[in-house]
Amino acid sequence: MAKQWSEMEGRLKPSRSLEERLREHPELQAKVESLLAVVENAAGDVEKAAEAERRVTEELRQLGSEALHSWARRQAPRKEEEVAQQPGVQRKEKKTSIGRRCTAGSK
Repeated sequence: MAKQWSEMEGRLKPSRSLEERLREHPELQAKVESLLAVVENAAGDVEKAAEAERRVTEELRQLGSEALHSWARRQAPRKEEEVAQQPGVQRKEKKTSIGRRCTAGSK
């Protein structure tokens, strides 16, 4: 497992800093900052390990969810473009309630 992680780290060496990359994903930046606030006990209201664990777990769950949503938002246009480039592929059209046709995804 450690060898696998080392190989992955080698492939992921970014040319930009984490801060620069997070600026492009403000929703992820907010979640990372929330996680750091828990770790730093910024509010000063966490005194027991169980509560700290609960908060960290919740922040990580939300961070993971937001990361997957961000990934999906970036993938959708790429996949649409990839499919559109394939020969013989036509975009589906559907009629709106007033009889006009629209392409998939638009209203």
